[in-house]
Amino acid sequence: MKHPFVLFAGVGDEDFRYASGFDVERGAYLSFAPDDDLLIVSTLEVERAREQGRAKRVADRIELGWQESDDPTAAWAAPITTALRERGLGEVSVPASLPAALYRALAEAGVEVVIQPRLLVEARRRKSPEERRWIHAAQRAAEAACVEVIRRIAEAEIRDGLLWEERRPLTSEHLIALASATLQELGYQATGLIVAGSPGSGLPHYRGSGQLRVGAPIVLDIFPRGAGTGYYGDLTRTVIAGPFEERWQRISDAVLAAFDAGAGQLKPGGNGQAAMRAACQALVDAGFGSSTQGLEGRPGPRLTHGLGHGVGLDVHEDPFLRDHPIELIEGDVVTVEPGLYEVGLGGVRWEDTGIIEASGFRSFGSLPKSLDPRAYL
Repeated sequence: MKHPFVLFAGVGDEDFRYASGFDVERGAYLSFAPDDDLLIVSTLEVERAREQGRAKRVADRIELGWQESDDPTAAWAAPITTALRERGLGEVSVPASLPAALYRALAEAGVEVVIQPRLLVEARRRKSPEERRWIHAAQRAAEAACVEVIRRIAEAEIRDGLLWEERRPLTSEHLIALASATLQELGYQATGLIVAGSPGSGLPHYRGSGQLRVGAPIVLDIFPRGAGTGYYGDLTRTVIAGPFEERWQRISDAVLAAFDAGAGQLKPGGNGQAAMRAACQALVDAGFGSSTQGLEGRPGPRLTHGLGHGVGLDVHEDPFLRDHPIELIEGDVVTVEPGLYEVGLGGVRWEDTGIIEASGFRSFGSLPKSLDPRAYL
């Protein structure tokens, strides 16, 4: 890093948490050199920062010139500037996410601010053994919640083409609540989970609502976050209650072939774009299609999103496996999640999270990939 860098904590700023080891509503983190960094927080957070954070030095913002202001974001420029001047520094690197008000206040104080959009991207890609364990643990939690949901689907009563449980409709909302409760008991946070019946499952990010149907895909996408670690897992399975048309098995088999083709390209020095296109080619070879240029295939069910993405403190982070070149490195933790979707009909998606090792992609998962709910019990 050519210059010292500054991070400013805000809602969802995972760069700050990664660098400082500390999760706080507002704070500033300055890195001057390896093993030489400073965490600035309010008086309220000083002791917690010293106990939980990783910074070599923790300072109360008041000690560094903090003054209350009508603009509490811009007010952080004063303690940051003081900390820089203590070391005779007048230039810092910042991420593109730095609030404009703080950027302007630093510039007005005479600090030269250099925006580096990918400031910590490469560092965050290189998951430590501890980070890998945290993600793996989150994946196991996702599997536990997934099995609980699938159990209810497998044991549901089938009546009039719909699923029932103890004389009440078995709904997406009920199963989302069940998955969330299971995760919370295990120490994981869960927001935005997907239990999507058809035809809504034909929209990849449809969350799900209402009573679930027999004979049509139910997509379960579960991505818990460790309440203590902050690290995510990400898992998708698709099941169908009761008998179903053979077309759904053909679609599922094609998605599984795409999964294997894409995962087979994931190795150090490989290319994320090659993995994406290999998966799309497998779908085209099976008689389906994608939205990837040159691999559109036939009209009907198609893949409309990327093959996968990195997982860590964000559920979606670098590297992104899409139709854009990106070199893969050993230690990348990524998802592989091809799917086929048709609006008004439904969709099938299979997703595992795993790590790229010297030998290739190793999934953190243990669950089968079967449309039959009984296969998971």
